[in-house]
Amino acid sequence: QVQLVESGGGLVQAGGSLRLSCTASGLTFRTYAMGWFRQAPGKEREFVTGINGSGGSTDYADSVKGRFTISRDNAKNTVYLQMNSLKPEDTAIYYCAASFPPWTVVRGERSYNYWGQGTQVTVSS
Repeated sequence: QVQLVESGGGLVQAGGSLRLSCTASGLTFRTYAMGWFRQAPGKEREFVTGINGSGGSTDYADSVKGRFTISRDNAKNTVYLQMNSLKPEDTAIYYCAASFPPWTVVRGERSYNYWGQGTQVTVSS
């Protein structure tokens, strides 16, 4: 049974930082590309960032480029999202997801096989 469990969400002031983690079980982690998505109230879920299986390739949405950093530790089956210079518009539920095969990062939700339950990030102004 595959599980993706996010942690690290919370309430932070604008300009602050948070680090999200997503730990996977039940799959061979390095054989999956990983992505972070978010869904704000009243909006559709959107791609935030992704990383390929080896960690050598990443992709970022324009809205977070330069502020967010994705990384992964395949020995720990964990992907991280470091979020700096947070803005109120970053407020959302953040989801991690796993996509097979691991070669490239994809942005489309349909390419992701497994999803976590999400963690709330709230940025106050």
